[in-house]
Amino acid sequence: MSKMRLAIVGAGPAGIYAADMMIKAERDFDVEIDLFDQLPAPYGLVRYGVSPDHPRIKGIIKALREVLDRTDRGNDSDASAEGAGSQGPHGSVHYYGNVRYGEHITLEDLKRHYHAVIFSTGAIRDAQLSIPGIDAEASYGAADFVSWFDGHPDVPREWPLEAKQVAVIGNGNVALDVSRMLIKHAEDLLPTEIPDNVHRVLDQNPIEELHLFGRRGPQYVKFTPLELRELGEVRDVDMVIDERDFDLDDPYVTETLMSNKQIIVISRIMNQWREAQKLRESGEVAPASRRLHLHFWSKPVEVVTENGRVAGIKIERTAPDGQGGIIDTGEFEVIPVQSLYRAIGYFGSPLEEIPFDDVRGVIPNEQGRVQSADGSQMQGVYATGWIKRGPVGLIGHTKSDAMETIECLLEDRSKLWQPSEPESAAIPELLRSRNVPFTTVEGWHRLDEHELSLGEAAGRERIKVVSREEMTKVSLGE
Repeated sequence: MSKMRLAIVGAGPAGIYAADMMIKAERDFDVEIDLFDQLPAPYGLVRYGVSPDHPRIKGIIKALREVLDRTDRGNDSDASAEGAGSQGPHGSVHYYGNVRYGEHITLEDLKRHYHAVIFSTGAIRDAQLSIPGIDAEASYGAADFVSWFDGHPDVPREWPLEAKQVAVIGNGNVALDVSRMLIKHAEDLLPTEIPDNVHRVLDQNPIEELHLFGRRGPQYVKFTPLELRELGEVRDVDMVIDERDFDLDDPYVTETLMSNKQIIVISRIMNQWREAQKLRESGEVAPASRRLHLHFWSKPVEVVTENGRVAGIKIERTAPDGQGGIIDTGEFEVIPVQSLYRAIGYFGSPLEEIPFDDVRGVIPNEQGRVQSADGSQMQGVYATGWIKRGPVGLIGHTKSDAMETIECLLEDRSKLWQPSEPESAAIPELLRSRNVPFTTVEGWHRLDEHELSLGEAAGRERIKVVSREEMTKVSLGE
């Protein structure tokens, strides 16, 4: 094999990191990588899963862009260079956006044109919460809401924000993102790349109180200190703490958790909120117009409904078992809310002709090598990112994950597919023959510049385009 042809399905951080790792890997042959994504723009959850008021986290786009832009991007008029991204002495990366696996390109197509494929399609669905009433009207999944406020082209343009009291279930960073976007005043989001339709809806949000629920105590949260601190810095919002949540004796906290520097910082932040609350209660500080209540040791057991709509959330107080777990207390409480968001994790989606674990929401694999139903290795098929290991860890964790998959793929070099049509020009020709309006790196640059110009005209940094049709037309220069 003088040259390896590799397909990567999914152009989020996991896919782009995998391409970067392969290009940089020690090897004695050239590699050509085609990176596919179902959306017209790359970057996956960095573009469509991180709230718009997180420019520091979105800074990772700069590193991802360098992978696609490392050198000459090629020429759109040259069929052999269609989709060209980065090109170095031992390999190249080509990007094809607006291409759906299973519809525009199939597993048989990949076998015909490549030596192997890596699936890096992530996890974009909400994990389920099985409690009575969870499917009531005005009960939502956090992933759907995040896709909406991030301007994902495949979700509705409107969102029903009608509740004055709102519940968010979860104690991870997604729960904080959802809470912050719901409680924040819309005008404070204008410096971000928030889409116009999202700002318009948020500007009419009548919310007064948000209740954030976690089953365990304040030292067990999965928040990062930065995210938590940002929540407390939202203008005109009071953080409301229940002192009962801090009075429980828990040996596991003192002996184990408080040795973690992150937990120490998180405890310090919450203690500052407790002190600020005392000042408000004494009348020394005026109350804000909106309040965010943090409920720990609170396990949701039922969504209370009226006429099929969310009317409240019933929680059971829990207590520590002294070993990092919880016990039920039999003490219940109903808190009135008119809408609810569950932010308890993401879940992967099955892919055509690829094995799928319906329980874990991942592609079954061993170190990235995809496994068939009988447990044997599936020739030429690999996985990386959340579809490989589940939705755990931060974006940066996908680097080591991608490295593991790439190392396994290189070890399997002699056992990969033997493509009958490995020519570079075959893919753009195939997509054109199927009337797929695919986008390239050059197209992404056009869209990027267009969004920046929209923002400049409105006195903002960027305004994100949310229509797939408009995204595609701008990318294609139409």
